Amino acid sequence: MGIEVRKVGEAEFPGWLRGVKVGFLRPPVVPDEEIEHRRGSYDPDRTQGAYDNGRWVATFHSFSQELTVVGGARVPADAVSAVTVSPTHRRRGLLSRMMENDLRAAKERGDALATLIAAEYPIYGRYGFGPATWCTEWHIEVARAALDPRHAGPDDGGRVDFADAAEVLEVGPPLHERFRAGQPGAIDLPDVWWRTHTGAVTLPHHPAKDRFHAVYRSASGEVEGLVSYRVDDKWERKLPQNTLTVDRLAATTAAAERALWRFLCSIDWVMHVETGLRGPDDLLPYYLGDPRAAQIRHQADYLWIRPLDIPRLLEARTYPAAGSLVLEIRDKAGLADGRFLLEAGPEGATCARTERSAELTLDVGDFAALYLGDESAVRLGALGRVAEERPGALATADLLLRTPRRPWCPDMF
Repeated sequence: MGIEVRKVGEAEFPGWLRGVKVGFLRPPVVPDEEIEHRRGSYDPDRTQGAYDNGRWVATFHSFSQELTVVGGARVPADAVSAVTVSPTHRRRGLLSRMMENDLRAAKERGDALATLIAAEYPIYGRYGFGPATWCTEWHIEVARAALDPRHAGPDDGGRVDFADAAEVLEVGPPLHERFRAGQPGAIDLPDVWWRTHTGAVTLPHHPAKDRFHAVYRSASGEVEGLVSYRVDDKWERKLPQNTLTVDRLAATTAAAERALWRFLCSIDWVMHVETGLRGPDDLLPYYLGDPRAAQIRHQADYLWIRPLDIPRLLEARTYPAAGSLVLEIRDKAGLADGRFLLEAGPEGATCARTERSAELTLDVGDFAALYLGDESAVRLGALGRVAEERPGALATADLLLRTPRRPWCPDMF
């Protein structure tokens, strides 16, 4: 075909960025300041694309990431991003070639898994990815929330204060480190993320400059929560109709989370709150006097993972009870296939290849859906996606793998 799939040289980077823009249906113009900003994440060994007749017609980028698993351990991940194929070059195997290059390199580096946020559901299952976390977006009708109209702040001795960008850069990263330690599905956030989020780095059409930030501190002065949000300015017939949109709200305690939501719902002239993406079992509705005031806008899959090292992954997480399971993992790419014996309990786990008969047989993408505790092996068995080779093995898998609270990834990458 004359199409090259290869790494992107430094001089070719601006043209590759234009290819990314075209793939995401954005104007193919990349300002100089955006090029310089994006160069900060450019890695010639992890930036590839398809080149045809003088232009980039497919793009692919990955970078190092840490993913929090059940119990708080962090495993090294290959984060996949900027995946596009031009509409002029579809169905030519370009994504398959780029994905194979990247996943094999990640396996050789020692990454335990790969991660991505899927723009379209049907694409990534064929590469061994599976949806590991889901998200929910709520719309709050403030007038129906049945909250105290005289609310003047937290009633637990804590306080909420506005923060400027400099303070967010100071308190935000350590707060996130504490937050992600207890949140399966959370990822690390590099310094450039915080600089972009606060507007210290400006990009075209980026809302950072319009954001408000507020911090919750406990009675002892500990920073336990941070929210960033925007408010429109809409009035009808001398009555406010303003909508507050939450860009990010993270808290390490339920008290901080409750205080921040009540703060947002008490701001004068705000009639509607759009929550942004929250965990699928978020407590938000129950912080309101009338939980029905919070209506689900949408609920969908979010973080997808692609296991690369089954023993390492299973040994990294924790388990609520003692048990053993023999898993037969099918992986047509040959990156994570095999039969593995998991012996687990509250004190820890071991996992190794085994010759024992399989008790459950499943594809690597279905293992991905089970790994962080969100999906049920019993459900997948009912769908015919997991084969139970020993009676009771599906129930054992749910006992070992499922979690009381669902995993959640708050952040796009």
